[in-house]
Amino acid sequence: MATGTAMAMLMANGLLPQGPLPDRGVTAAVVLLVPVVVPALAAGLAAVLGWRRWVAWVAVAASAAVLVAGIAAAVATVDGSVLAVGGVLRADALTSAMLLVIGGVSVIATWASVEYIGGELGAQKTTARGARRYAILVALFISTMAGTVLAANLGVMWAGIEATTIVTAFLVGHHGGRRAVEATWKYVIICSVGIALAYLGTVLVYYASQHSGGADGLKGTLDWTTLVAHADRLDPGVMRIAVVLLVLGFGTKVGLVPLHSWLPDAHSEAPAPVSALMSGVLLSVAGYALLRYRVIAVAALDPAFVRALLLVVGIGSVVFAASMMIAQRDYKRLLAYSSMEHMGLVTIGMAVGTPLAIAALLLHVLGHGLAKAVLFCASGQVLELTGTTRMDGVRGLLVRRPALAGVFALGIAALLGLPPFSLFASELALARATAGAGLSWVVGVALVLLLVVFVAIARPVAGMLFGPYDATDRGHADHGDTHEHPASVGAATARRWPSIVPLALGLVALVALGVAAPLDGLLQSAAAIVGTR
Repeated sequence: MATGTAMAMLMANGLLPQGPLPDRGVTAAVVLLVPVVVPALAAGLAAVLGWRRWVAWVAVAASAAVLVAGIAAAVATVDGSVLAVGGVLRADALTSAMLLVIGGVSVIATWASVEYIGGELGAQKTTARGARRYAILVALFISTMAGTVLAANLGVMWAGIEATTIVTAFLVGHHGGRRAVEATWKYVIICSVGIALAYLGTVLVYYASQHSGGADGLKGTLDWTTLVAHADRLDPGVMRIAVVLLVLGFGTKVGLVPLHSWLPDAHSEAPAPVSALMSGVLLSVAGYALLRYRVIAVAALDPAFVRALLLVVGIGSVVFAASMMIAQRDYKRLLAYSSMEHMGLVTIGMAVGTPLAIAALLLHVLGHGLAKAVLFCASGQVLELTGTTRMDGVRGLLVRRPALAGVFALGIAALLGLPPFSLFASELALARATAGAGLSWVVGVALVLLLVVFVAIARPVAGMLFGPYDATDRGHADHGDTHEHPASVGAATARRWPSIVPLALGLVALVALGVAAPLDGLLQSAAAIVGTR
């Protein structure tokens, strides 16, 4: 009914034709509107009724609706078809792949939120007002990200990414306190700089289209399809500046150097399910914007310039993340720097740009999103159990919570790219694509850095899982290293399988993606769209 109301509004505003729609038009409208409208309605329900368990489950159902819409879009676009609603919403195979990432990660995060917020209310770590605000903002966050990847216009896509900054700023500061407030301001200021640079880049692309010599349909537009069709007519001088600004601007939201410093603070201070959404989806949505612009850039400019620019920020991000992970003592910050490392690998895949590289990076985005959703949500339970985020304060997890420890260990194995998880296949394919493009030295550098990352993660995590457990040791909870209220320590004992189920499902999905490869056709279609070089 809600989707039908939205369709009626679009018809009234001329964005959809009046009268009965052809069957495919109706299908397209439903598939494209559901990911935006349904989570927005869940946000409205939370605003009216406040946080209740069944309202939280409605958010889970809304996330599942996004996932189902993503599957429907994938089926409809796997053959290269495009779904469109007026000139506003558009989905091709690349969009469908991103909807699957958003839906899959959102299901895990919202499912985990049911117990997470329930536990916070029980421990008096948050108020009913805080829980209501959380429920509203998380649903809006999902709706905004879906709208961003469905936008047919690059200006609307920029506005969608800006909207995610506004929504998530309040979520980063959910716990309050000095560190959360500092992280929030850092996030807002740095991402505002980044989004301003992306805005300037977007304006320059529009300017280039406006002065393109009057090419048919190109003059003064930000429509992605039109720009791609006539990209070779865009002024190279203007586009060179625009591409640099866009890589720096959207790269800020991706967590790439040099404007990356917001990421570890924001991810470590945000509630665990929000960290899962930010790491698993938000970074990838900004990366999606770079992918869309890359197609235009390589047609308008010397492809070597675009490749060199993306290689510099991609390799630089992996180098910086690996160096910070070596000395890291906080497991949430370790996961945050790991996100930066994986986004660096994805950017290297963009730089290579061949169809194999694009298909591999999309699989990597999906695998990384699921792995980070599992690990951040699990880390929230570890924090509640132990009262500390310091790795040397967590010992004997395998003895204390075997199921949680098992999920955490398997999530780490997936993150490190071990088989049978999908990140093994995606990293292998990225290496093949990079070597095939004549960049064997990049493969060598990346392998050395991945070895450093492996040691930096595996060694301390082994201590967390197998280290001797002293029941009298509460880690560093009394030394300012935790956000936990003392009453909450031990509350985790009331949580068992219900909080583990979504994480286990995420791991099953990671294995299925790595072994059965069910998305090969969709990823190849997406790679054909943006894998131009």
